[in-house]
Amino acid sequence: MDFHNTNDAVTRRIQAFTDRLAYLKSNDLYFYNQPVQEILPGMKVRVNGREMGMYASYSYLGLVHHPRIDAAAKAAVDKFGTGTNGVRTLAGTLTIHTELEETIANFKHAEAAITYSSGYATNLTVVSTLMGRGDYVFSDKLNHASIVDGCLMSGAEFRRFRHNDMAHLETLLKNTPADVAKLVIADSVFSMDGDIIDLPKMVELTKKYNAWLMIDEAHSVGVLGKTGTGIEEYFNMYGAIDIKMGTLSKTIPSVGGYVAAKQEIINYFRHASRAYIFSAALPPAQAAAANEAFKVILDEPWRIERLNENTKQFINGLKSLGFDTMLTETAIVPVLCGEDDQAFAITRECQHNDVFVLPVVSPAVPEGLARLRATVTAAHEPSEIERAIDVIGEAGKKLGIIK
Repeated sequence: MDFHNTNDAVTRRIQAFTDRLAYLKSNDLYFYNQPVQEILPGMKVRVNGREMGMYASYSYLGLVHHPRIDAAAKAAVDKFGTGTNGVRTLAGTLTIHTELEETIANFKHAEAAITYSSGYATNLTVVSTLMGRGDYVFSDKLNHASIVDGCLMSGAEFRRFRHNDMAHLETLLKNTPADVAKLVIADSVFSMDGDIIDLPKMVELTKKYNAWLMIDEAHSVGVLGKTGTGIEEYFNMYGAIDIKMGTLSKTIPSVGGYVAAKQEIINYFRHASRAYIFSAALPPAQAAAANEAFKVILDEPWRIERLNENTKQFINGLKSLGFDTMLTETAIVPVLCGEDDQAFAITRECQHNDVFVLPVVSPAVPEGLARLRATVTAAHEPSEIERAIDVIGEAGKKLGIIK
């Protein structure tokens, strides 16, 4: 490597990654960043010329290529073109943007909504706009990186509570000055473990200690609740969350992020959050696709029923073979492997047998808790799920992960 200073920390970090990647690639263990050549019906993809079952997608309701959504995107291009050429505050707001925000507000049972260019940017800007020096923010230990980064960027006192441990959260809240602004923030469904936050207890604590509550619904929209509207519906607690954040790139087959809340809060973000003021508006096709997707979810509730059935089949099938799927109750199914090398190796076996799964390893998860982070969707057929379970099972036995 030809760097100016071959001994500095930056060079050493880059070299360490270079060496690790070289090792993985030379042992046929590297499967990240694979270009998907084509997305096929029934949660299949074409990769390197081979048709594979996709078990790493967040398209929980199988809405990719839904004819209504594709048609809405194409109509938006015909009407508005491909870009907005501006930020929302100035010349970038189109009627499709305001329509999308109204649709989201209605879907989330909120007064208003605001959209951003990505889910990551949403968490970063919302937390850092809401909180500042002298305030306190309380974050679940397993919250998404974008939440952590938003907390750090805010400059607020940052306190992390043990995962889904409401007693620990209460201890932290109790030991905080009563007269400071407080924000409690958590994922609704955790992206690495698939378990659900204890919303009823969290709401009780935020009321008791006069704290704001923000919930990231990236993995719960389209997944939780009878009609798929998310965690408030799941617990029958509409209106319990102050700031409902979500993405437009998982169940919703588009890109972007949003917050739904009271009108005054949304007005504040629209005039104070940097990611809204200084970032270009969503492209028309993506806004239109997202807008139609929320409507499709409500119009086709059978998709949520199908997802629930497929989730049970996948989790129970893997458990019956002896795999540890941790505490998941949702379509995110961790398949615990142990050491990083085991997770890479089981991925290789699955991919060679046309099951597209990917490993999550340290530092994304603690050392010794490397896993496949598999996902199941409403578009998978039961017979395909059975085959995927068999393939993962054979690979687990071959590597000694299960007996």
